[in-house]
Amino acid sequence: MTVAERFLKYISFGTTSDENSESCPSTACQLILGNFLADELRSIGLSEVEIDENGYVYGVLPASSGRESDPSIGFIAHMDTSNAVKGDNITPRTIRYNGGDIQLSDTVSITVKDFPYLEKYVGCDIITTDGTTLLGADDKAGIAEILTACEYLISHPEISHPRIAVGITPDEEIGRGADRFDVSRFACDWAYTVDGGELGEIEYENFNAASAKITVHGVNIHPGSAKNKMKNASLLAAEFINMLPKAETPSHTEGYEGFYHLCGMEGDETQAKLMYIIRDHSMSKFLKRKAFVKNLVTYLNGVYGKGTFEAEISDSYYNMKEKILPFMHIVDNAVNAMKSCGVEPIIVPIRGGTDGARLSFEGLPCPNLSTGGANFHGVHEFIPVQSMEKMVDVLIKLMQ
Repeated sequence: MTVAERFLKYISFGTTSDENSESCPSTACQLILGNFLADELRSIGLSEVEIDENGYVYGVLPASSGRESDPSIGFIAHMDTSNAVKGDNITPRTIRYNGGDIQLSDTVSITVKDFPYLEKYVGCDIITTDGTTLLGADDKAGIAEILTACEYLISHPEISHPRIAVGITPDEEIGRGADRFDVSRFACDWAYTVDGGELGEIEYENFNAASAKITVHGVNIHPGSAKNKMKNASLLAAEFINMLPKAETPSHTEGYEGFYHLCGMEGDETQAKLMYIIRDHSMSKFLKRKAFVKNLVTYLNGVYGKGTFEAEISDSYYNMKEKILPFMHIVDNAVNAMKSCGVEPIIVPIRGGTDGARLSFEGLPCPNLSTGGANFHGVHEFIPVQSMEKMVDVLIKLMQ
C-alpha cells in the first residue's frame, strides 16, 4: 500500500479529541482507528503489537541479525485531530497543482496571496479538503509515513536496522498525548515524533506552555435600576482582555516570540469565563507571562473588589531543548538522513508542542520531524503526495 493510500484510508476515520472529556482516549472514535491501526501493524509484520486500555498503540520491528545490541529507535505519531474545525466526514481531493489558487468550494480557496508558499508545489499532487473540514494530515500523515517505512523494511530484509518501536497516541491535540504513554514498555534510547509541517522541518525546541482560565464574578441587577449597583462580568472580562499586550497574540508573533492567546470565552452579567493559552520559548519570559496574568488579576480585584477575578493557571509542557542538547547526535542523524534523500533540512523552533516535548522530560529524547503538510487545524489544510513519499524515504534512512 502506498503512503497516500494509507493516508486517505486513515482520514476516513473521524478522530476529533475532546478537551472537556475526562476519559482516555477522550473520544470513542479514536479507539476505532486505534484498533484498525493495531490490526494493520500486525498485518504488515510488526511484533509485540498492542492497543492498551487507554487507546495507545504499540508495535516493534525487531532488530536485524547482528544489530540486537544497537540503540533502539522509536517513531511516534498521534491519531486524534484538532477540535478547532470539523474533523469527520472528510471529503479529500487530489489535484495536480499547476500554479495559482486552489478552489475548494464556492466560498473557500487556498490562495497564493494568503499562502505564498503554495507555489513551491507546482507539479505536485496535492491532497486537500472540500473546504468544509480539516484534512487530518496532523497527524495521520505521520502515521502513514511511519507504517509505510516499516513495511518497506520488512519487505526488504537485506536492509539492516536496529530495533524499531512504533507508538501511536491519542489526545495529543488536547495536550494529553504523553499522559499515559508507557516509556518503559516502548524501551527506546531515543525517538522521533513525526508531527511537523513543511518537508524538511526538524524541531528540537518548542514553547513552554500553560493554560489560564480567568473567571469573573459579577453582580446582576435589573438594568432599569442598575446604576452604581450592577457589576457586569462580561464587561469586566472585556477589560481584562484589553489590558493584555495587543501585539503579543499569535497573529502578531513569529519565531521565538511568545504570546497570550484567547481561545474561548463565555459569559453574562453574573459570570464570565476566559480561556487562554500562554506560550514562550524562553523559560524566564514564560514565568514573567504567568506572573503578569496573576498581577493583572490582583490589580483588577483591587479596583472591583476581592474575589471578582480568579485565575487558574496550569503548566502543560516545557521546552524540550534542554533535554535534547546532550543527545544532539539524534538531530544530526535526522539532518544527514534528509540530506541523503535530497531534502533540505530546516531546523526551526516549534510554535507549539508535541508528544515529544513531554516525553523528553520523561527520559526519552524525542525531537520532531516534518510530515510535509501545511495549514493544519483549518479548512485550508493540504499535503503534497510527493512530500509524504519523500518523508518515507527519510524515515527508512533514519531507521537504518
